Amino acid sequence: MSFRSKASWTLLQAPAFFLFLGLVWEMSVYLLDIKAYLLPPPSAVAKALWQSRALLWTEGLVTLEEVLLGFLFAVLAGIVISGLIYSIPAAKRTIYPLVIALQGIPKVALAPLLIVWVGYGLASKVVMVFLFALFPIVISTLGGLNSTPDNLTEHFRALRASRWFTFRHLRLPVALPYFLDGCKVSMPLAVIGAVVGEFVGSSNGLGNLILYATSAGKTDLTFATLIVITVLSLILFVVIESFERWVWWRSK
Repeated sequence: MSFRSKASWTLLQAPAFFLFLGLVWEMSVYLLDIKAYLLPPPSAVAKALWQSRALLWTEGLVTLEEVLLGFLFAVLAGIVISGLIYSIPAAKRTIYPLVIALQGIPKVALAPLLIVWVGYGLASKVVMVFLFALFPIVISTLGGLNSTPDNLTEHFRALRASRWFTFRHLRLPVALPYFLDGCKVSMPLAVIGAVVGEFVGSSNGLGNLILYATSAGKTDLTFATLIVITVLSLILFVVIESFERWVWWRSK
């Protein structure tokens, strides 16, 4: 097999695998006579995707806005919090336990309170996304800051580099891959946070669409919405991964 053939087969493995699963799913529904309201076949889900494409697009844009805003705030706060915890001992003794405690709180339990505090609008969903996405960014970035090689730190100290210069030109570049790994972990969680927020209180978005489709017995539309949510998460993950590769290439 030539190199081009091997490369083509590698690219086709994932689509072929999912196509196989779809065929098994389709055949199982018909052979086992499963009712469509319990488990629709992939053909029905694909039909719902096409027929409801305008609605899915509109509601998907709402969820995307919530995800991007909440994730942006989580990134900014994660960088600041990580820097404070690393640089200030008092912050490590106070803010760090607070972040861990916040992560331990079930976010679904907080969602009704957010509705009471900030209403049914965009803000409550953005806060929910922020809460879901913050912890991995903080922990990963902090781990990167703590992973600076001791010999390089000693080298900067021997050159009488200032603390800020060392932080800017040594610790931050070392922490960058860890930070991006944290972002990759946080992004799917951010999408989940947006959907959870829409479940609890919203008049639009993909989460609200799932509630509507389920209550109306439109299981095919429910599955179609789940597929859109999954694809959205994958696309945003790939965007971060592509940015990571671009940063790596620029650093060479």
